[in-house]
Amino acid sequence: MSADTLVGIEYNRVTNTTSTDFPGHQSASGTGTEATDFAWDIEKFKDQFEINISHITERTANFDLVHIDTSIANAFRRIMISEVPSVAAETVYVFNNTSVIQDEVLAHRIGLVPLKVDPDVLSWVDAAQDEKDKFTDENTVVLSLDVTCTKNPHAPAGSTNPKELYRNAHVYARDLKFEPQGRQAEMFAKNPVVASDPDILLAKLRPGQEISLRAHCVLGVGSDHAKFSPVATASYRLLPVIDIKEPIVGESAIRFQKCFPSGVIDIKEGRAYVKDARKDTVSREVLRHEEFDGKVKLGRRRDHFIFNVESTGAMSPEEIFFKSVRVLRNKAEYLRNCPIGQ
Repeated sequence: MSADTLVGIEYNRVTNTTSTDFPGHQSASGTGTEATDFAWDIEKFKDQFEINISHITERTANFDLVHIDTSIANAFRRIMISEVPSVAAETVYVFNNTSVIQDEVLAHRIGLVPLKVDPDVLSWVDAAQDEKDKFTDENTVVLSLDVTCTKNPHAPAGSTNPKELYRNAHVYARDLKFEPQGRQAEMFAKNPVVASDPDILLAKLRPGQEISLRAHCVLGVGSDHAKFSPVATASYRLLPVIDIKEPIVGESAIRFQKCFPSGVIDIKEGRAYVKDARKDTVSREVLRHEEFDGKVKLGRRRDHFIFNVESTGAMSPEEIFFKSVRVLRNKAEYLRNCPIGQ
């Protein structure tokens, strides 16, 4: 591991944060023709770049991007949050709402319900089209919500539970029903449109109250509204580095272990060693104790990013990442082909 890629963590500051991986940069240690050129090279990048996957589930993924610049890693994070398209309710037509929730609040709650819809199936709405021709079966999904609360004639005697006393006392995301338009019955035959999380509570009703509405769902991106963001969270952190300079043994080793989160430091034969630096949160607690002064060096790998991506359910986390790569590639192609001066 090169010292140039280590960010130093001290008790009151962070050092060596500047990247050297850009054209024209030269090492300060060299002179004249002996100076080392740190210009970015595509072949060098191909040889060194790594993707290590820790775990992937239907909703979450944890993976490492190694030997990549911060600007690129952060671009992936930002694109996953705000530029990967997904589908959400854009317009809600309320026919009847006698619940205690106002129309606009109910519409907002429905808009934030993540939908299990493949965004590649739909096309973008053309804003230039006339209002009557703008929405078609190719760009709009219609969901209906028709719920009426009534008393349950078979409710247990003495019960105070609204779910037992009434029918449809609680309105959930699962009550949003897909209404195929045009060819959509065929388009979504294998994967009907449903809420990713069916147990999201939309409203509470009491006998005599009713909700009847239609929600029109379209493609969008998170930069327009958070409801279109396909991720609940997309974040990264640098790989922690803990370098024990001098042996730490005995009671001192036990105190040293307590300075870190569980699983980071272990003790073998009375001597402390780094078991899993990945679990460290870099709290700097160990730097507060004089007995460890000079015995440990904390840092982070500047070119090793630990990503954590949690999907809202519309797409798998790996698909979201792949699409972020595609978006970034398209941006690069656009800049490459864009005429100078435009």
